[in-house]
Amino acid sequence: MRKREAGVSGNGDSRAAGGLPALPGPPQGLVPPQAAGQGPQDRERTGYRGPSACAAAGITYRQLDYWARTGLVQPSIRPAHGSGTQRLYSFRDVLVLKIVKRLLDAGVSLQSIRTSVAALRSADAAELPGMTLMSDGASVYRCTSPDELAELLRGGRGIFGIAVGAVWQDVEQALGGLQAERVDTGEPIPAVHPQDELARRRNRVLG
Repeated sequence: MRKREAGVSGNGDSRAAGGLPALPGPPQGLVPPQAAGQGPQDRERTGYRGPSACAAAGITYRQLDYWARTGLVQPSIRPAHGSGTQRLYSFRDVLVLKIVKRLLDAGVSLQSIRTSVAALRSADAAELPGMTLMSDGASVYRCTSPDELAELLRGGRGIFGIAVGAVWQDVEQALGGLQAERVDTGEPIPAVHPQDELARRRNRVLG
C-alpha cells in the first residue's frame, strides 16, 4: 500500500503544491463548512487584523509576528509595510495559522510544516473539508483510505492527525465573534455574539 508523504516528488499523479497529492472533494455525506457559515465570496471580502487572527488560531501575537517575518505564514491580504501599518489576514490564513500551531505542538519538523502550508494554500476551498493530515513528527502524510491509515498506525508513524474540515469549523465559529473588516473599504464588521444570533433566530420564528 503506497502512502503519500509531504515533500515526495510526483510520479505523474495530480499533486498539490508542496508534494502532497491533489486533494479530493468532501467525502459523501460531509457538508462543506461554508454551508453553515460564510460563503466563499463573503470570506474573500473579509479580513482580520492580528489580534483577531491570534484569538481564532490560539497563538500569541509574538508567534504571529515571527511566522510572518520568517515567511512561514504571511498574510495574503495585506502585509505590514513599516511602522503604522497592520497586517490583514484572510480566513484561509487563519485556518493555516491554527493548523501550523497544532503541527508545531506535536513536534512536526519545520520543513514538513512548510510543505503542508504550501499544500493548504494551493488547495481549492471546496477540497479542504476532505483533507486529513497524519504525522509521525518528522513527515506529514495524506491518507486516502482506511488501509493506508492502518498501515501508518501499524508502523508507528501515524501518531498525530488533523481533520482540516473540523479545524475550519472551529476557526469559522471563533472568527464570527471577533472584529473583522471589509477588504475593499476597510469598514469595520462588528462581531456577532452567539446570544445575539440566538435572539435574531427567535425573533424570526416569532415574527
